[in-house]
Amino acid sequence: MMSLLFLVLISVCWADPHPDNSSLEHERIIHIQEENGPRLLVVAEQAKIFSQRGGNVTLPCKFYHEHTSIAGSGTHKIRVKWTKLTSDYLKEVDVFVAMGHHRKSYGKYQGRVFLRESSENDASLIITNIMLEDYGRYKCEVIEGLEDDTAVVALNLEGVVFPYSPRLGRYNLNFHEAQQACLDQDSIIASFDQLYEAWRSGLDWCNAGWLSDGSVQYPITKPREPCGGKNTVPGVRNYGFWDKDKSRYDVFCFTSNFNGRFYYLIHPTKLTYDEAVQACLKDGAQIAKVGQIFAAWKLLGYDRCDAGWLADGSVRYPISRPRKRCSPNEAAVRFVGFPDKKHKLYGVYCFRAYN
Repeated sequence: MMSLLFLVLISVCWADPHPDNSSLEHERIIHIQEENGPRLLVVAEQAKIFSQRGGNVTLPCKFYHEHTSIAGSGTHKIRVKWTKLTSDYLKEVDVFVAMGHHRKSYGKYQGRVFLRESSENDASLIITNIMLEDYGRYKCEVIEGLEDDTAVVALNLEGVVFPYSPRLGRYNLNFHEAQQACLDQDSIIASFDQLYEAWRSGLDWCNAGWLSDGSVQYPITKPREPCGGKNTVPGVRNYGFWDKDKSRYDVFCFTSNFNGRFYYLIHPTKLTYDEAVQACLKDGAQIAKVGQIFAAWKLLGYDRCDAGWLADGSVRYPISRPRKRCSPNEAAVRFVGFPDKKHKLYGVYCFRAYN
């Protein structure tokens, strides 16, 4: 009896799987053997891409199988997903998803992003009409069945970082107000990488300001007593992370080129602030913003020794060629201050957008 039972057990173990379960068993065998089969690899040919506001850019991404030359196995549909990484890497912002003929873009990227698809294994993302907010790191993720891999590409924008404080004076902005202050001046709050590159290019500023990751920092190229001490080394000084609602500092903003004309309005008389606003409107333009004067100065080499009103009520003038009585020691956007809008008279800088 025991021997008969033993034979029955053997026959059960060697029996073919039930026809109804054949596909399921087949899938199991494939997944168990995946480590020895073709492994999905996602690569970015360039880790960093440079562009400018208003332009178009391609973020490179291709996928392969490690042990084969083909793009996909054909067993599963390929799913491509692009996300943008936040400055603290704690979350991701959806940008674009594609699977088969299905395509979907998200948020401000709608209508501006699509896959290049120059070959079967090309998952590169094209972004059109680049915005300041597009700056940052993007993740390309390719999924096939249970296999997936990712690559990260950084999108850098040509532009300029500038310190900003409102009419109320230094250290009057919490983090959220700092973000809005930059937006109001045709810019965005700068990242640490942008501030670091500005410091490498010579930016020296003793007032601490918010950055996009919520930290408070400031760049020093010429160490001195009021700015960390004259015996310290040059660098970007870090105050650390502070309460975004309660803590108050200045802010570092970032802007890029613009699609329009920045100019000093030739007018027979000097103007109050309200007269300056109306004069630009009469000329088919708007009073210029702080970000626009910095972009014109840094990216276009704009140079003018005439102080003029700007949209935030400040008075400034851009000097690209230092000379006597016009910033003799350095090229800079000179800051006159926030004069009385109703009684002080100056020229005005205007901005006319191109259609």
